[in-house]
Amino acid sequence: MVSVVQNVAIDCADAYGLALFWSEVTGRPLGEGDGPGDHEVQVELAEGPVLYFSQVAEPKTVKNRLHLCLRPLSTREEEVERLLGLGATLVADRRNPDGSGWAVLADPEGNEFCVLRSESDRAAMEA
Repeated sequence: MVSVVQNVAIDCADAYGLALFWSEVTGRPLGEGDGPGDHEVQVELAEGPVLYFSQVAEPKTVKNRLHLCLRPLSTREEEVERLLGLGATLVADRRNPDGSGWAVLADPEGNEFCVLRSESDRAAMEA
């Protein structure tokens, strides 16, 4: 027997607000019936588990032990700029002059995530 990952749970202060941010990041809708003021909100991903946002009283205090890594459909640079425009912040720039590496960003509540090179970025480096 095995287990299947149902969702990735993210504790937060504002479940609906943070889910809206991640809905914009992923281009995917919120769960059916989810709305402002809800303490549990989901983002329905196209494949894999859903992102499940659970409102909790405790604030985030330390670095995430688990984080999402995003591979953009556009270039990494375009996606980093788009996400910064949505309200993300740059935490650490791990991009290298040769085009390798990644950028570490944080969502509006401080949860870290990475933006990796896109397939087109990777292909350009191999050419």
